[in-house]
Amino acid sequence: MINHTARKKEKDSGPEEFWRNYAERYGEKVLAYRLGKYVSGWDEFEAAGISGLWGLVIATSGGFRFHHFPQENWLQAAARSVSGGEPPQEKTIFIPAPGILSAGIFTEKKLWKRLLAPRSPLLVIRYQSGDGEERELAAETDGGAEGLAAELCALISPAPQAVTP
Repeated sequence: MINHTARKKEKDSGPEEFWRNYAERYGEKVLAYRLGKYVSGWDEFEAAGISGLWGLVIATSGGFRFHHFPQENWLQAAARSVSGGEPPQEKTIFIPAPGILSAGIFTEKKLWKRLLAPRSPLLVIRYQSGDGEERELAAETDGGAEGLAAELCALISPAPQAVTP
């Protein structure tokens, strides 16, 4: 006998449900997302020596989000329980839409560099930090992140128009 309730629950716990819950959690519409790896540009991560962290690179109606979900295998969990260490924590970045100055995808143009030192496309976001300084965040992305950069650019407020008397 087929259990339709169990099948429906499996279906509901898929990617659509994940993104619906994510949007509800932050109160923002998810516009685009990709898998990405944090490279540089976030003071909190830089101070902690964090780089090469994998997570979701997300454009929402509220701005840019990077979300790393911690993972721990059984060996790491056992070692942590013996040492009394803390479990891994989620790590996030949020740049509100008003702080985004520009966003773009950069790929290596030179064929020899692409062949000898292949690198994923780089999402670069210029933003204004909380202290008013202009900064640049970089994250490697999987292919197809142009749509994500375009969604971030669409969030940028247009420059104020000069008023002529």
